[in-house]
Amino acid sequence: MRIRYGFLGLFLAIAPSAYSSELGPPPVLSPLQEQAQAAHLSAQFLTRYAYKPIPLNDALSAKIMDRFIESLDSDRSFFLQADIDNFTADSTKIDDAIVGEDLKVPFSIFNIYSQRVVDRMTYARNLLKQGFDFSVKEDYPLSRDKEPWPKSEEQSNDLWRKRVKGDWLRLRLAGQGDAAIRDTLDKRYKNILERVYTYKSDDVFQSFMGAYTTSVDPHTDYFGAAASANFDISMKLSLVGIGAVLQERDGYTTVRELVPGGPAQLSGKLAVGDRIIGVGQGDDGTVKEVVGTRLDEVVQMIRGAKGSVVRLDVLPADAGESGNRRVISLVRDKISLEKQAAKKTVLPIGDSGVVRRIGVITLPAFYEDFEARRKGDKDYRSASRDVAKLLGELKRENVDGVLIDLRDNGGGSLAEAIDLTGLFVGKGPVVQQRDAEGKIKIESDDLSTPAWAGPLGVLINRGSASASEIFAAAIQDYGRGVIVGEPSFGKGTVQTVVDLDQVAHNSKPKFGQLKLTIAQFFRVDGGTTQLRGVTPDISLPGLSDPRILGEASYDNALPWAQIKPANYAAAGNMTALLQQLQSRHDARVQDDRDFQRFVEDAAELKAQRQKSVISLNEVERRNELIALTTRLKAREQTNDGLVPGKDDGLQANERSLSADIAIENARKNAKDVLRNEAASIVADEVDLLKNVRKQ
Repeated sequence: MRIRYGFLGLFLAIAPSAYSSELGPPPVLSPLQEQAQAAHLSAQFLTRYAYKPIPLNDALSAKIMDRFIESLDSDRSFFLQADIDNFTADSTKIDDAIVGEDLKVPFSIFNIYSQRVVDRMTYARNLLKQGFDFSVKEDYPLSRDKEPWPKSEEQSNDLWRKRVKGDWLRLRLAGQGDAAIRDTLDKRYKNILERVYTYKSDDVFQSFMGAYTTSVDPHTDYFGAAASANFDISMKLSLVGIGAVLQERDGYTTVRELVPGGPAQLSGKLAVGDRIIGVGQGDDGTVKEVVGTRLDEVVQMIRGAKGSVVRLDVLPADAGESGNRRVISLVRDKISLEKQAAKKTVLPIGDSGVVRRIGVITLPAFYEDFEARRKGDKDYRSASRDVAKLLGELKRENVDGVLIDLRDNGGGSLAEAIDLTGLFVGKGPVVQQRDAEGKIKIESDDLSTPAWAGPLGVLINRGSASASEIFAAAIQDYGRGVIVGEPSFGKGTVQTVVDLDQVAHNSKPKFGQLKLTIAQFFRVDGGTTQLRGVTPDISLPGLSDPRILGEASYDNALPWAQIKPANYAAAGNMTALLQQLQSRHDARVQDDRDFQRFVEDAAELKAQRQKSVISLNEVERRNELIALTTRLKAREQTNDGLVPGKDDGLQANERSLSADIAIENARKNAKDVLRNEAASIVADEVDLLKNVRKQ
């Protein structure tokens, strides 16, 4: 059956098209023996040693097939329904293919995909020879991931007619003439077309294994031999370049996280989930499209000499494939520990003539200078050590309360999270871990006396993950402080990396590496931070989209669970205090114009995300632009709330017209309303606790 399927795949892949490429049919790729062996070895580990082993059977096989197809055609724009029907007929054979070390099925699917890309790009280029009627009232879906695949070539042609028309209209609204638009789009489609001819078997295998591992759980992954030889692309990029951890997701080079202190994070121009679809060198170098390009090649393009400029063509995280893009410029730099280090500031918070001084410590990561520690340096730097020093300075400055800002802190060292908790809680359990065998280990801090025993607040958002959640959860469980912000990410699992070549005793790298989940974190109260994250005591609005950011955005995330609480003593019952803090917060923000403007912007951004289609009518689109411009000018003229900056970082001929980008751009120049309000909540805590002591 598998052999017959393979021949069918080859036939479909080389079948002639009405829109044949001048380059001829794309190459037919085949699996290598070591790839099939690597898949089989990976399956043995995943079915035996994963935290929640999932048997490699027909049910998982169907999920792998679906994810593999999605990774190739996430917007359902290339395959036809007949292709999908042929694929799914054998969707339960993937498990047999892995065990039997015969990967013809996924490779035949990829070969069909390559031909479909050639067909569609050739057709798109042919469309550029004609004009478009922009007076017609029609629209195009911002995202087609839930739409049906085209049932015929005619339906596919109409789909791509609208898509090309949308690309043309966006450039037309940006002021380009027809000749320039035609040239720009022809180069873009030609680049995508020519890339098909550069694919290698490694690309197919990496995509297939990604489909397999992420079908087990979202944080299980596979690194092929090529990626492993240049180990951990994400880490190397985080040390030199733009400071972004990248991953391949749905065919796009996607920002998985921003490295604290890196050019991308400091600029505010790039966000988690953004897709990099083009890379250019220097201030005016041509931006080359990288959709479908291997991750390692994209990384090499982004790397460069310190101080040099790289330009990225970015498709925002929550925009569909036809959404507006923006071109940003970043200066490459090497990220030092100093740039990631904790920093402090003191905010004076006034109310009814009384001023409270709130010390704010911003901690971008749970870092530790492992190398200095290994060498025996007694003064090695770490997050907890630096925060301890800052707390000492704040004490000498006579602050009334402390706010720990963990927004967008994606985690880091578990030991540092435990030590940091000890600075505010003292001696006691901080977090529990349960392994695949069900064994539970309790991690504790042994600091006899807290470094800060006064009023405390912790500010979190959707980007606060892992170690950040362990710290915030412990502070909450101990009743030691108030947690403010958005619900956190929800990553409560532990991963390890297995070198498959070491396991197989290979003298040369052939099989690559497997990252698999081996344990889960639990709070001291027995609940887990997995999936639900940490729910703040007082909620603040945010601009993140929970549909695409956070553990709950993965359809196969491990569920929330609960075990026995650890033996710990809470500092006290926070219920009454939190009720009073909530009442004061609600009353204050009603009269805070900056805060209300932020609420409005968050609501408008949410509304933009809920739009399912984009108009292809020029008049309608220009009216949308006028409404947006009017709103932003009103903000600027009144000097009230959020105002747009002078440099939006966009390339002139690619200037975005979407309201969500304008809002995010405006936010960069706004007061930090969330930090200010969180500090005000801590000031309220200071006041209320003083009143309790007087009683």
